[in-house]
Amino acid sequence: MRACPGGNTWIKIFVDEAVSELHTIQDMLRWAVSRFSAANIWYGHGTDNPWDEAVQLVLPSLYLPLDIPEDMRTARLTSSEKHRIVERVIRRINERIPVAYLTNKAWFCGHEFYVDERVLVPRSPIGELINNHFAGLISQQPKYILDMCTGSSCIAIACAYAFPDAEVDAVDISPDALAVAEHNIEEHGLIHHVTPIRFRSVPRSAESSVRSDCH
Repeated sequence: MRACPGGNTWIKIFVDEAVSELHTIQDMLRWAVSRFSAANIWYGHGTDNPWDEAVQLVLPSLYLPLDIPEDMRTARLTSSEKHRIVERVIRRINERIPVAYLTNKAWFCGHEFYVDERVLVPRSPIGELINNHFAGLISQQPKYILDMCTGSSCIAIACAYAFPDAEVDAVDISPDALAVAEHNIEEHGLIHHVTPIRFRSVPRSAESSVRSDCH
C-alpha cells in the first residue's frame, strides 16, 4: 500500500474498512503482517520480518508488553485503539517511518528505551559484546566506561547494567539527543551511575598541542 491518486479519500476508506472488520489483537497482528508483506518494506530497526515488525507496532500501541499470553490475543479492541494501530501501520508503509519512532519504544540488550527522531534507533552490534561482558577483549572489570555519540544512551545504560561497579559517561554533541539520553537514564534509575555530558569543541590551542605531540 503506497500513496496513490485520490490518496486521502482512499486511505480513509481503507482505515474505515479495517476498523470495521478487525476486532481483536490477533486480527490486528495478522492484518499488519499482511500489509507489511504486500508493501515490501525494509526491516532493520530491531526486526527482520513482517511478523516481528507487526508485534513491535501493535502491542506497544496498546501499551502492552511484547510477551503477552497467547489467550490475550483474542481480546477485543476499542474503536480508538483500532484507529491508532491502523493509522500507524499506514504511516509505517506510506512514509517509511521506523516503528520505533511511531511507538517511541525500542529494545537493546533486553532493555526498553524511549526513542524519537532526535536519536537513531538502537541496533548496534556492540550489544552482543555487552551481553558477553566483552569476553576475550578485556581481562578485568572496567572502572570507567565512555560512550561517545551516545544518542538514546542505550549503550551506556546497557553497560551500566552489565558492569554495575563502573562509572559510565554518556557523551553527545547534540542537546536534543542528550535530552533523550537523560530521559532514559532517569527511567532506568541510573542517574547516579550514568552521567550525560554535552561534548564541547576542542579549543584550537588544545588541537595544536595534540598535533605537536603526535609528530
